[in-house]
Amino acid sequence: MSNQRKKDNILETVLPTIPDKIYFTIGEVSRLCKLKPHVLRYWEQEFSQLAPTKRRGNRRYYQHKDVLLVRKIRDLLYVEGYTIEGARQQLCDIVPKDNREQKLYNAVRNAIGELEKIAEEL
Repeated sequence: MSNQRKKDNILETVLPTIPDKIYFTIGEVSRLCKLKPHVLRYWEQEFSQLAPTKRRGNRRYYQHKDVLLVRKIRDLLYVEGYTIEGARQQLCDIVPKDNREQKLYNAVRNAIGELEKIAEEL
């Protein structure tokens, strides 16, 4: 299949509704966003805003906001035609990295991760 046909197929797909739950595995996010898991792992390296919680054996758990972010990145890259760098810049304009709310959220997320590690050891 040619690259153009692959791109056309991506644009024509209707994404499923995101279920009302707290955490999603990488496989679930892959299905919800019509992407391969390796693409999600690559995007985690390229987009600092995409940082799912990692637990037991480095398993990734995405939250609802993470799924929405993946869909936004997908839209920027595949629909609007941005490069990785261009999409990164667009996200920086949309979601400032240094805002107080984001710092608080990250601190809470880190604390939860530490508490989960302690609970596993008990």
